[in-house]
Amino acid sequence: MTDKTISPILELQRQRALLQLEYDAEKEEFRRQTEAVGMRRKVKRGDAWWPLRAGRTYYNSLNQPCIEVFRTADTEIEHNFEYGRPVVFFRIDPPHLTYFRFTATVSYADGDRMVVALGDAADGAALQAATDVGVQLSFDETSYRLMFDALDRTMRAKGRLAYLRDLFYSRREPERRAFAPMRFPYLNATQEQAVNEVLRAKDVAIVHGPPGTGKTTTLVEAIHETLLREPQVMVCAQSNMAVDWISEKLLDRGVSVLRIGNPTRVNDKMLSFTYERRFEAHPDYPQLWSIRKAIRDLRAHRRRGDDRWHQRLESLRSRADAIELRINAELFGEARVIACTLTGAANRLLEGMKFPTLFIDEAAQALEAACWIAIRRAGRVVLAGDHCQLPPTVKSIEALRGGLGRTLMERIVELHPSAVTLLRVQYRMNEAIMRFPSRWFYGGQVESAPEVRHRGILDLDVPLEWIDTSQMATPGAAEAEEAGRSYREEFVGESYGRINKAEAELTLATLEAYFARIGRQRLIDERIDVGIISPYRAQVQYLRRLITKREGLKPLRRCISVNTVDGFQGQERDIILISLVRSNDSGEIGFLRDLRRMNVAITRARMKLIILGDVPTLTRHPFYRKLWQYVEEVKNEE
Repeated sequence: MTDKTISPILELQRQRALLQLEYDAEKEEFRRQTEAVGMRRKVKRGDAWWPLRAGRTYYNSLNQPCIEVFRTADTEIEHNFEYGRPVVFFRIDPPHLTYFRFTATVSYADGDRMVVALGDAADGAALQAATDVGVQLSFDETSYRLMFDALDRTMRAKGRLAYLRDLFYSRREPERRAFAPMRFPYLNATQEQAVNEVLRAKDVAIVHGPPGTGKTTTLVEAIHETLLREPQVMVCAQSNMAVDWISEKLLDRGVSVLRIGNPTRVNDKMLSFTYERRFEAHPDYPQLWSIRKAIRDLRAHRRRGDDRWHQRLESLRSRADAIELRINAELFGEARVIACTLTGAANRLLEGMKFPTLFIDEAAQALEAACWIAIRRAGRVVLAGDHCQLPPTVKSIEALRGGLGRTLMERIVELHPSAVTLLRVQYRMNEAIMRFPSRWFYGGQVESAPEVRHRGILDLDVPLEWIDTSQMATPGAAEAEEAGRSYREEFVGESYGRINKAEAELTLATLEAYFARIGRQRLIDERIDVGIISPYRAQVQYLRRLITKREGLKPLRRCISVNTVDGFQGQERDIILISLVRSNDSGEIGFLRDLRRMNVAITRARMKLIILGDVPTLTRHPFYRKLWQYVEEVKNEE
């Protein structure tokens, strides 16, 4: 897209066609899985709760009927339910599975408890009366509808939105203000530069934050400084978790935040800045609740031939609307930051609202169409993220090949490099762990801060190592061949991918051996934490099952997390072990070819990184060949 004569409208039409391919592919996959995959499999995948217990029903502050539900089995499985996701309820009357005829929406999910917003109070009564009930994720039509609508609006746009659209698809230089750099003594030089560039930008600025470089710290400071010049800003991200994270940091900085939508982690601190909790805490809310209850009672007890019924209903409605408008005006008037997901920017509460500046965090994980949902509310845009880490999820191979996975942030980085500030100092990793990703992904420009450069757990320890599973037993040729075969990958179905059971056992044995070197008491006293990462869900679930059976790890289970690469995005641990799984004669490595995933996996480690994988299989790819050579270099240096 480097040709300056490219038509933004044609490119957006192409984006829309690719999004349609993704929509069709995801809908078809959902239909196929719903028909073909057993309920037990859905539960194990985290896409369903069954059986569940229905709790109380009530009306929330948005006047929606809600029901509480509780998971009563498989409570150790990490689930995929979160705020805003559509769900369907079902009941099982063997051998039949029957779906209820309504779709509901997750209001929030916390551990084994979930609140679901229903379309009608009668739906809640039906659920409470039914037996052997479950709930599963439904196909998310709403997000797609909002993205299609955003692309259509952007294509038809006039004024500021049209200006930003045309700018983002051309090489015309974005406009900037000119002023002497401001000093921020608590930031490093590149963080300080990034904040200054955000303040100078009239159209667009990008904060490119590699792992551990303090992107969130920089973004919070940029938002704080912007609010000294503007009355209010909007802050968005692709996921609820990312919105929660930036919102919490802004609160710690003393900035008032109004969170549209419920947070992922339901605790008092997070709930205290949500719209719903603030709305309920307003002094006028009890009066509004009483009027709404009167409206429900009036509808339920309408008498035939009552001429005054409509008059009384309209009178109550107008009083309720007036109070709701007054509460909203106060809540939005007090808030300096309005925070929501990108799709949440289409919430009816924000209708007609415009913001001088929109900040999009984790912008490299968002589809371009999702960004345009929020951009239509903004005068200028600040994007923060790292396009060398996890990309957006695209399920259609055809759409991915067509370029749907290419984000707006990547487009602007390519067309407007002057708008980008790279944060160059990282505060997470030992220098030996950071050096390879810095060279491969960031042109060698990212370096370690002095205070973390030589951080380690044990004296004379090698900060990173690669255990080659193809060389695990070599007493004789026949035995070596047999050992190599035992470390082979297995295929366990489309949705789970691959598993390597011998490698999983070796991963935990390696961890136990390293724990023995550190000493149990020191692990507990210093709260040394561990992450075990695998790109494949089947391997993750197998590792979790193995951990529960290993007595040696029992006292230390709380400090060990096991998850996919995506599950570790944005996190860090003292020790990271990566089980790469793939081991075959043809050198097939599947989606390990997406090197951005490997960048994320490697850069989670603060002090120790252990990679487990079959070197002959993996090193046919140049990235893994270079990584293996680099690990050998580091070992020889130590």
